Amino acid sequence: MTVSVDFNVEQINPLTMVGNEAVSRRDLMSPYIWRLDDGSYAMLVRAVPRPGETGDTGTIWYATSSDGLCFSATDVPVLSPGPGPDDIGGCEDPTPVFRADGSVVIYYTGVDETRTHGEMLYATGPSINRLEKQGVAMQNTPTQGNIKEATVDRTTSGGWRMFFEFARGEASLVGLAVSDGDAGPWIDKSDPFAPRPDGWDSWHLSTGPLLTTDKERPVMFYNGATHDARWRIGWIAFDAEYTKVVGRCVEPLITPPPSLERTATDIAFAASVVNVGDEIWLYYSLADTHLYRAIIRQS
Repeated sequence: MTVSVDFNVEQINPLTMVGNEAVSRRDLMSPYIWRLDDGSYAMLVRAVPRPGETGDTGTIWYATSSDGLCFSATDVPVLSPGPGPDDIGGCEDPTPVFRADGSVVIYYTGVDETRTHGEMLYATGPSINRLEKQGVAMQNTPTQGNIKEATVDRTTSGGWRMFFEFARGEASLVGLAVSDGDAGPWIDKSDPFAPRPDGWDSWHLSTGPLLTTDKERPVMFYNGATHDARWRIGWIAFDAEYTKVVGRCVEPLITPPPSLERTATDIAFAASVVNVGDEIWLYYSLADTHLYRAIIRQS
């Protein structure tokens, strides 16, 4: 059954993050933000070398904030490349899953030495700053390459679901895997949704954060693009067990503002969502360089 749901953007604010030179000289992407027990905010974020600079494809940093907009980073990243070959080229796209005992599972993308091949990896630990890398979380296959960008949820029946981005042909697509535990093993299922030939999401798809205030109708703020990789943010709603789509936007929710340069990177990419009162705070990156928060209301 198709349900009636829609979202409206009311306000957009930039994020700032201060830190030492190792992080302040980098661009920022993939902001995964959540609320702490004391009402403050925490963030895992990917820091990448600026255009023209060489090095890894990313390191993952932890930062905190009192207002969800101005963050302060720790002195060292929580996940850095190596020493193993799976992520010697870079660490990207952090997604934490918090356990009842306070420990954490972090899914992330590991990039190899060539900087062209990625794997879905994971690390575990008693806290964010005490992590141990565990290796590959879900293997690439001949039909699903460069698996990355995990989005994880536990359903009302107790099972776990992991959405992920993968490459097939010349497109990025979204897959779905199931497990009995938060750290796998993960079993691949059929693709949960597909590009729409005549839409703004006609070619590429990527996972985004889940809004689960209504567990009977979870909503993903997903990322979609045309063949020329002009990425926008939209939404799609599922039934409680993620077995079918029950609603999907027609137009994108967030579109990058016009650029003065036609060759500029045209990307808005959703990464996390936080509920604050009756507001939905959607965090995303623009142009793979800067972070923003959109305040959204459901209508």
